[in-house]
Amino acid sequence: MAKAPKYVYLFGNGKADGDGSMKALLGGKGANLAEMARIGLPVPPGFTITTEVCTYYYAHKKTYPKDLEPQVRAGMAHIEKIMGTKFGDTKALPLLVSVRSGARDSMPGMMDTILNLGLNDQTVHALARATNNERFAWDCYRRFVQMYGDVVMGVQKRSGEDHEPFESVLHQLKHERYGADIEDTKLTVDDLKELVNRFKALIKERTGGKEFPQDPWKQLWGAIGAVFGSWMNDRAIVYRRKYNIPHDWGTAVNVQAMVYGNTGERSGSGVAFTRNPANGEKEFYGEFLINAQGEDVVAGIRTPEPVVELKKHLPEAYKELERIRTILEKHFKDVQDFEFTIQDGKVFMLQTRNGKRTALAALKFSIDMVKEKLIDWKTAIRRNPADQFDQLLAPIFDANAEKAAEVIATGLPAGPGAASGKMYLSWERAVAAAQKGEKVLLVRNETTPEDLRGMIAAEGILTAKGGVSSHAALVARQMGKVCVCGASALQLDYEARTLTVNGRVFKEGDWLSINGTLGNVYAGQIPTAPSEIVQVLINKTLDPKASKTYQMFKTLMDWCSKVTRLEVRTNADTPEQTENALAFGATGIGLCRTEHMFFEGNRIDAMREMILADNVEDRKKALAKLLPYQKQDFIGIFKALKGYPATIRFLDPPLHEFLPHEEAAQEDLAKKMGVPVEKIRQRVKELHEFNPMLGFRGCRLGIVYPEISEMQARAVFEAAAEVQKQGIKVRPEIMIPLVGFKKELDLQVDVVHRVAQEVMKEQKVKINYLVGTMIEVPRGALTADEIAQTAQFFSFGTNDLTQTCLGMSRDDSASFLPTYTELEICRKNPFATIDQNGVGQLMKIAVEKGRATRPDIKLGICGEHGGDPDSVKFCHRIGLTYVSCSPFRVPVARLAAAQAALEEEAEQAATKKAARKK
Repeated sequence: MAKAPKYVYLFGNGKADGDGSMKALLGGKGANLAEMARIGLPVPPGFTITTEVCTYYYAHKKTYPKDLEPQVRAGMAHIEKIMGTKFGDTKALPLLVSVRSGARDSMPGMMDTILNLGLNDQTVHALARATNNERFAWDCYRRFVQMYGDVVMGVQKRSGEDHEPFESVLHQLKHERYGADIEDTKLTVDDLKELVNRFKALIKERTGGKEFPQDPWKQLWGAIGAVFGSWMNDRAIVYRRKYNIPHDWGTAVNVQAMVYGNTGERSGSGVAFTRNPANGEKEFYGEFLINAQGEDVVAGIRTPEPVVELKKHLPEAYKELERIRTILEKHFKDVQDFEFTIQDGKVFMLQTRNGKRTALAALKFSIDMVKEKLIDWKTAIRRNPADQFDQLLAPIFDANAEKAAEVIATGLPAGPGAASGKMYLSWERAVAAAQKGEKVLLVRNETTPEDLRGMIAAEGILTAKGGVSSHAALVARQMGKVCVCGASALQLDYEARTLTVNGRVFKEGDWLSINGTLGNVYAGQIPTAPSEIVQVLINKTLDPKASKTYQMFKTLMDWCSKVTRLEVRTNADTPEQTENALAFGATGIGLCRTEHMFFEGNRIDAMREMILADNVEDRKKALAKLLPYQKQDFIGIFKALKGYPATIRFLDPPLHEFLPHEEAAQEDLAKKMGVPVEKIRQRVKELHEFNPMLGFRGCRLGIVYPEISEMQARAVFEAAAEVQKQGIKVRPEIMIPLVGFKKELDLQVDVVHRVAQEVMKEQKVKINYLVGTMIEVPRGALTADEIAQTAQFFSFGTNDLTQTCLGMSRDDSASFLPTYTELEICRKNPFATIDQNGVGQLMKIAVEKGRATRPDIKLGICGEHGGDPDSVKFCHRIGLTYVSCSPFRVPVARLAAAQAALEEEAEQAATKKAARKK
């Protein structure tokens, strides 16, 4: 008989069925609970139901495999044996359990948790008798009824309600009996009993007459189903979409014996980090509440105390936590975010995971841990998330403006940086305002996972309650959002949509500013200043030695240079942009858009004259006026490059983009040029296209009007000759756009070579140059072997290649793409991240065919995808020579390119190891 599949993994008493490497099966929480148990940390016993059950649950109409129930019962028996208690015991101390989610990647607050499961109208009395603490027993029961009613039975706030229904009942009872919002710890036994009754009544009313279940086993299966169900709740889906977590991974369920932080003054709960996740300092960071359960800390309903203050309350427990802190970092070799409970002075570990961190903290952690010999420099590169690295370049408040600003409140600095925005008190209104282009701050008493969409839309987050490990702080740090928590001077009125502080009233839509590094809240809007890295490299207003952030940034970038194979170039059209990119470490220009040069000053007039010309001679006269402008631009760029290559794209956009379309502007142009307005209107009409993106543009312009390409080639080569004579190396790479046929490229290359020979003869110089093409239409990719006979390089124009491959207009896709990503037709926006299965396949074909014809062909990418970490890694894998991106994305691309090289190195090592084993 076949052995039943193993769905339940046990842990406890220093042993575990699983370990920390099994995150795919046990989820992050389950794997790390097993690992902590194995290394002897004080972990309450429990078991993990695997992610495979979650997959089965959704594939089989929300049912379970038949072998699961006996394994769950065996798991409960395992906990009972270690704890010496029985589940559902009405005579002695009953076993109570927590039921928690645990995805492979941490998703803080996105899925559901139930504590104190196993309590009912009988076991609550048994708990009171066994502990000789009636208040504690009823406090646990009211918490359980509230959590179960919310998570399992769906009693949640309805549309238009600002408060959770259970919180409203609690608020009402406090005001009835005490006339004020007293702390929960001040509620008496009678208050708690009354709350249980009112909570049960609320459940019955909101669920159409359903009773709160009294059978502990029914409660357990209800909770397990709710946790699996929460994998597909709205906030979890939104979170996974933002962080690219696959929907088919599923969650595990962790069932664990309860330990109690709410038994009195020698108990408590907390959340802590082994180092500061906001700024990276090596300090014990976190917070705790005395006489509280863990959910109280992260919910933000009470403002906790800093974890170092625990030394004063419970010195022995604090000493034990310091010991555990050291063990965790040495074992996991990364900064840990862990939850703990202290029950009557004894410390228990409820979970640990790699801590979410800001880009600044990630940078400091990685540099410091190399110094401490916990990790090597290659691991340090991998520890810096490339997709949040640009936070390091984000603006800070202008120092003088901030000094002059009015501080209206202070809170806890939970997410560093500077943010100004119009304040909104609901996520729905914040999202609506952001969609209209407003900069917004989301202001709440405390955030809940339902606020996630508003948090994504906001520049920053401000809460009146909660601490540095509240939901707002955790999510803000991961997103790189500026965040101030626990600004207790703020009084929010959700109904009136106002914020009052020291008698001053702010309405929704008023400007506020927050400094998430200091914890300050300011009235009004404060101007920003560049980050320290930008001040050092670009503005040159800060001494590199005076900025620790810059020094760490430079160390990391130097490490990246040691392993990177993929070069990083920049998209730049001016000397200033070029210098900026080179300061960030770019190795040349991957895309210089020549058309941008035609829009400056009087140049547009000559350009328009050329477009309106009726014959070749008039066109050449107009182009002769443009030649000196273009030449000067290229001279500036070549000088700024100091010998690095420049890929210069010849004119690409359709000509109608250079002509005015409004009647008044057409009349002005007619007067200026001394031509009848009818001539301009007629030319605009002639140039009108139904689909200009696929119309008369790119190489088609140069083929029909070769004099345009001649002028541009002459400008490039004359500029190159002049700069070269000054002793500066010049490496122009001329790129012909929108090629789909080899003959198109041949015709344009003939023009370029002819003009190059003319200029070199005239100037008596030899210029080393290349001519290549942009691969941006599918035919170009599919016939790359033919095109490579002429082209010395390819550069993938992935913006247009995506449009032509998918048949999607980038400018019009906003009306349907959000729905497509929600339905997982596209997992990511294909205009932000390369569609590897579609567009990526065309790129692979072009790479293979191009190299087959010309083995030394240079291959690059110059679309906006060049600065997207996932796309950069894809470009490394298919063997491109370089990526090119905007100047301020260069550090991100350099980090992603280094990580891609290290990933390849690790894969090769794993392959060799597997081969040796065979």
